[in-house]
Amino acid sequence: MNWGYKILIVYLAFVAGIVVLVFKSSNEKIDLVTPDYYAKELKHQDRIDAIKRTNALSSKVKFEIVNNTLIITLPAEFNEKDLIGEVLLYRPSDNGKDIKKDFTTSNSTTAIALPSGINGAYELQIDWNDAGRAYYFEEKIFL
Repeated sequence: MNWGYKILIVYLAFVAGIVVLVFKSSNEKIDLVTPDYYAKELKHQDRIDAIKRTNALSSKVKFEIVNNTLIITLPAEFNEKDLIGEVLLYRPSDNGKDIKKDFTTSNSTTAIALPSGINGAYELQIDWNDAGRAYYFEEKIFL
């Protein structure tokens, strides 16, 4: 075998490798954190302010999972206040398994039913409002 055939074999192996990489990358599933990321980016300072307000509260947001129910207890400042909020269990590895629920409470505690079989790593994101002031809490959890 002369050197011309060896160059041809190396070239064909390179082309085959590129074709395989293009095929694999075109079939790769890509999930955005949120489809409207640009609009959320514009409101990022509001999120920072909400986190600062949450950190300034007398106690931390508490949560526990009992029998496929997520029980959230907000700090004492929110007792006997009508609150509206949203809970998002964000699954970084598969956005099809995200769980988003709205809640209202007047005693700083709310319970949210979770579907069964949602094992894995999630990010718990709680967003609520009190008298026009936004609060935000997030923590990584494993279900």
